Amino acid sequence: MENLELNMFSIYQHKKVFITGNTGFKGSWMAAMFHSLGVAVEGYALPPTTEPSHFSLLNLNYKTTFGNILDADSLETAISNAQPDIIFHLAAQALVRPSYNDPVNTYQTNVIGTLNVLEAARKCRSVTAVVLITTDKVYENKEWDRPYSEEDVLGGYDMYSSSKACCEILIKSYRNSFLNIKEYNNKHQMLIASARAGNVIGGGDWSVDRLIPDIATATSNNRKVKIRNRLSVRPWQHVLDCVYGYLLLGKKLLEEDTAFAEAWNFSPDSSDVKNVEQVAEIAKATWNLIDIEFGTPEDAVHEAGLLILDNTKAVTRLQWKAVWNTTEAVEKTMQWYQQWYNNKAVHTNEQLGEYLERLVELNEAVIN
Repeated sequence: MENLELNMFSIYQHKKVFITGNTGFKGSWMAAMFHSLGVAVEGYALPPTTEPSHFSLLNLNYKTTFGNILDADSLETAISNAQPDIIFHLAAQALVRPSYNDPVNTYQTNVIGTLNVLEAARKCRSVTAVVLITTDKVYENKEWDRPYSEEDVLGGYDMYSSSKACCEILIKSYRNSFLNIKEYNNKHQMLIASARAGNVIGGGDWSVDRLIPDIATATSNNRKVKIRNRLSVRPWQHVLDCVYGYLLLGKKLLEEDTAFAEAWNFSPDSSDVKNVEQVAEIAKATWNLIDIEFGTPEDAVHEAGLLILDNTKAVTRLQWKAVWNTTEAVEKTMQWYQQWYNNKAVHTNEQLGEYLERLVELNEAVIN
């Protein structure tokens, strides 16, 4: 892994990284990635909302301030004390169903929370880059079979999706108003970018109303898992492929490349997307105790039937590409849960090692 660290992520070795939402599923995997690379990290987040939680199981030794991103003073103090070079903003209300139950909190957390992060970052002189994570659901989904590119119209049927679309508008307008590219290194020295990723899977996610966690939890309790919308198509991808993309994007911002201060899609190739039933079948083939029943719950809320992202921009300009295809991503995820439920073993570091080794191999193949 030495070549990988030197050639790809070396810029982070002498930087301070700040992660909001580091107690969450994706944020805890990002912290684990940085920890494996020997990079200094601090976090700001609410205490874990599930038991168990991936964050608690990892028990990494780095500072975390427990607070709400709606508490602007607390957030500003934490960032000011940390003096980070780059911020990865992952804190969010990230689920569709709760957005129906509490739309006000969803909008406050996602939109005003993002604004609070940007304001705190702008006040902290050490911060030169911010990567803000939104979602693949920011687009006005017309259920067409072509992938959505970064230039497509933003929208969102439900309150979660629309709140994230609002975040994208906020980020762009904040850049235009306060961090204009034309004024970089003159009136300001901070670059911001947003990242839109698909349905992210991986071990350690115990959120409700998510396909893989629902399958794992039900199976561990010897229950049949009831799955809705069997034909819905999503860009499923392993959390490490998302984190890899975020790190590449952050690297470009730290290198002061203004051309990368914009929105980015991270998703598997459109030829690799699968529907819910196909993903469930891969999971079942990996863990044969899984018992699946397809149907539609009485309290079902609206969910898009077809959603595909265009990753061309990330592939061509960032040289990013998914390391694990969709089948591998599901298999790795189910293997993680099997190890946890059968042996109480946390295989995050083992899978990180496998991932980074594959990443090195892929990059060496490209160079050679």
